[in-house]
Amino acid sequence: MLRIGDFSKLSRITIKMLRHYDEIGLLKPDTVDDFTGYRYYQESQLLQAERIVLLKNMGFGLTAIAEILVNYTDAREMERFLMLQKQEMLAQSAEIQEKIRILDSTINWLRKDGTMMEYEVCLKIVPERYVASFRQIIPEYAAEGILWQNMRQELAPLQIQDANPSYPIVVYHDGEYKERDVDVEAQLAVQGKHEDTGRVTFKKVEAVQVASVTYKGGYEQISRVNENIARWIADNGYEYAGNSFNIYYVSPAQTKDSKEFVTEVCYPVKKK
Repeated sequence: MLRIGDFSKLSRITIKMLRHYDEIGLLKPDTVDDFTGYRYYQESQLLQAERIVLLKNMGFGLTAIAEILVNYTDAREMERFLMLQKQEMLAQSAEIQEKIRILDSTINWLRKDGTMMEYEVCLKIVPERYVASFRQIIPEYAAEGILWQNMRQELAPLQIQDANPSYPIVVYHDGEYKERDVDVEAQLAVQGKHEDTGRVTFKKVEAVQVASVTYKGGYEQISRVNENIARWIADNGYEYAGNSFNIYYVSPAQTKDSKEFVTEVCYPVKKK
């Protein structure tokens, strides 16, 4: 059972929007405490949340999403809905090109076997490392590049060498998914020991056990990755034990082709 804050973080839906979805009957919590009014969700509801996020990112309104969810497992009916939406979006401005890309990739998945892509979850130890750390409030998750740019500029005069591997990591410090003003930290493993600069902190990060998924392709897959990790954690008797983070093995710094991105999504865990 997940508290609304944990469910918000995993589903990438704000608490405010989850409450709205509850009010309109689109995604209701599994349990509401009669005394406190706290909402609780089952891990299995992350799949429904992921579908809502995906359809919303394609430009569908909430009324249409409610209708589509009824037919979500029907691959032919889903493809018909998606193709109609694609035609409408192609007639609009360049601002919706990203939504069209998400729509195309979803159509391709449905044409393969009528199911959504699955991801293999791995239980592993991310080793201890000595890192340069840069933490900042950024406008939105898509603006993570600001962190790396600012940190690299700060480190450039020091000629510090990256460790091998360098583990370029972004840690998410908010307790929920937020649409703006997100608290994130960039970490990069480096060689040697160094004094803190004005904005960069050097520190040792302890080894941590994580449930993780490594996947190739665009970042629109992260919601589906989160759903698989959450299900694995629930099924295998683990619980969350720290802030989630992403390791960027191949990122926009190396290539502009999102199909070539390689990302590992990590959630620290411990046995219940």
